Amino acid sequence: MRRLGFIPFLALALLSASCADQRSHAQAVYMLVDTSGTYSQELDKAQRIVSYLLGTLKSGDSLAVARVKSRSFSEKDIVAKATFVKDPMQVNNQKRAFADKIGVFKSDAKKGSAYTDITGGVIQGAEFLNETEAGQKTILIFSDMQEELDYKTVRDFPIDLKGIRIIALNVTKLTTDNVDPRRYMGRLEWWEKRARAAGATDWKVVNDLEHLERIFRGRG
Repeated sequence: MRRLGFIPFLALALLSASCADQRSHAQAVYMLVDTSGTYSQELDKAQRIVSYLLGTLKSGDSLAVARVKSRSFSEKDIVAKATFVKDPMQVNNQKRAFADKIGVFKSDAKKGSAYTDITGGVIQGAEFLNETEAGQKTILIFSDMQEELDYKTVRDFPIDLKGIRIIALNVTKLTTDNVDPRRYMGRLEWWEKRARAAGATDWKVVNDLEHLERIFRGRG
């Protein structure tokens, strides 16, 4: 009887191990979309990237899209999120609903925000990704990477990005960058240094949106 009693515990252990293994092969993507100033005019491109992600991610994967605005460390700034189920028909419904939310967001966000709290959005994104327990975790930052904070917002402290890849997308050049290209290169170097110091597994810049497959090229 003792052996028979052990069987349910063994089955439970095997089931838990199976679930953990499935999560280790899943990926989770958190996309931050800059809605500040003139960068809000780039939202059509952001929508195209989301469409690409919806076509790429599979059952078991997770996707979230959040806005970057004056203060971005809030779950309220998550525009849409989903973990895709096994049933293909339900997955299609999930992706359709996700795309609809992004369409509404694009229409509402074109007025732009006054400031750009990229750091707050990255911290919020790391929390979301870690909760998914996915084996591959990525934060996409759709922004010119020019962070501007109001005087009350505090972000100059170490952040934790262990196990997370950071990819900057569509990093447009500012007028000041055109005058002095060192500003643009310096901005990207500063963000890369900060991401790697925080434990990020990789840092990449993808500006050619005609080749979005580069987002996931070389993933483990």
